[in-house]
Amino acid sequence: MVLAVWAAGQQDPVQLPKPASAQEADDPSRILVEVTRVNLLFTVTDKKGRFVTNLTKPDFEVIENRREQTIQDFSAESDLPLRLAVLVDTSNSIRERFKFEQEAAIEFLRNVVHAKQDKAMVVKFDSDPELETDLIDNFALLEKSVRDLRPGGGTAMYDAIYYACRDKLAQDQPKYKFRRALVVLSDGDDNQSRYTRDQALEMAQRADVVIYAISTNITRDETEGDKVLKYLTSETGGQAFFPFKVEDLVQSFENIYHELRHQYIISYRPEPLITDGLFHPIDLHVRGRKELIVHARKGYYAPKM
Repeated sequence: MVLAVWAAGQQDPVQLPKPASAQEADDPSRILVEVTRVNLLFTVTDKKGRFVTNLTKPDFEVIENRREQTIQDFSAESDLPLRLAVLVDTSNSIRERFKFEQEAAIEFLRNVVHAKQDKAMVVKFDSDPELETDLIDNFALLEKSVRDLRPGGGTAMYDAIYYACRDKLAQDQPKYKFRRALVVLSDGDDNQSRYTRDQALEMAQRADVVIYAISTNITRDETEGDKVLKYLTSETGGQAFFPFKVEDLVQSFENIYHELRHQYIISYRPEPLITDGLFHPIDLHVRGRKELIVHARKGYYAPKM
């Protein structure tokens, strides 16, 4: 059985493979990293959330397999081209403040997408994910796709993440010339997906996508959905935001915008080099500066050779 995701203006559905472990050798959905070089794109903040942008290569330490790794390349990037997916929950659970969320998302896209440099896409999800606008740099079309959204149905958030990462963000090459990010606007309470939380996370990690989330939960009580959003964002090097008033949504989007524009890049060759198809944890931190917080993915999937 396959999951069909209909794209606006297309005659044929975009097909997602049936749920299965992405580690299977014959799985056509597998996305492999070039394991001879691991690339880490990350940000550094202090405990008050202020970006720290004056660090240099010797300030960082990368640990893999209990060994410090030799950093081969380092740079501070302030304007790396973006490949961005905005995933909007259009289920019944967010109907109450949907209009304001649309306006906040539109303002975010207006600020973040630079023509001829960045590309963004819009995916709505309720009972199924649906591609509204493919990766483009045309703000007018992006704005129209967000304004045309209408709420209703269940919540298939994991399917939407899986689809956006596998079929779109991972396919735009060259792989290491862009910052790939995904912004989820949802309460995190998935009740319709065929894929699991961890399958969606694995696909994001394989595609080198950072997940950000803006929760639509305004109860001030932490829900299971909130925990899911925190988990997905933390594991990929992003952040989750919890605006309790609709007015705070704009600030949440602004925080994501600034993070996308303040990043470092480190690359290294793993020693020892292991090609086992498994997830390899990474510990990246600033030497002797415990007050600084590094926001980076927790590891990578190696190919199996």
